Amino acid sequence: MINSKFSLSIILLLTLVSCVCVADDTLEQGLINAIEQNTTTTNRETLYGSAIRAYKAQAYINQKPNKRVDYTDYYLLNKPATFMGHDLKVIEEEYMSANIGCCVNAGLGLSLKIRGSLTSLNAFAEENGCNVEENINLYQELTDLGIKVHPMSGRYIRLSCRER
Repeated sequence: MINSKFSLSIILLLTLVSCVCVADDTLEQGLINAIEQNTTTTNRETLYGSAIRAYKAQAYINQKPNKRVDYTDYYLLNKPATFMGHDLKVIEEEYMSANIGCCVNAGLGLSLKIRGSLTSLNAFAEENGCNVEENINLYQELTDLGIKVHPMSGRYIRLSCRER
């Protein structure tokens, strides 16, 4: 016969795991919604601020960016999350808080570690006016920005979904 305390522990653990999965799915869907273009106007709904706040609220990213350079905030993920089947590593938010010269290109960028095929991600990018930059050296880019990270293995891409 199974110990009732053991059974309760298993039930609580399974409940926690399912809650984490639901939270991850909700966060990911928030990013997808923020990136998608309006099908009639091809404008983004500019929901990226609320999507980023949701990641902050669940401590996936810091309350303040790891780095701000020019018009872009860079948020490194504090815990594992995915986007369209790939590992989400960095969220970039570009916006104008003060005019520092020229040419803000408002929107979101995501740096992802590749897991499997890029077919769905490339189709999503094309449908929503985003660019996919393959084979980026994320470690070098973050280091060049002055963000300290451990060396990273694997293949990385950037999904950039901005006004232009």
